[in-house]
Amino acid sequence: MVKIRLARTGAKKRPYYHIIATDSRSRRDGRFLERLGYYNPNASGQEQKLLVDLERLAHWRGNGAQVSERVEYLVKIAPKPEAAAA
Repeated sequence: MVKIRLARTGAKKRPYYHIIATDSRSRRDGRFLERLGYYNPNASGQEQKLLVDLERLAHWRGNGAQVSERVEYLVKIAPKPEAAAA
């Protein structure tokens, strides 16, 4: 089964997360099928805190991928493409 979840990167006490589509049996930071975006909880200034490719996320969901609770929350607060263009 494919899951959409977060993979942690970054330095100690400075987390940075990639939103990935992966096989549910793979490790948290292991192999993945596709990178769908990122989440930077420590973003400051002009840095972008969250970026999600909603089109690819919809593709994976349409193919039966399960989304983790945290990614589901991040997708809800993600800026929509229409809002970003305006």
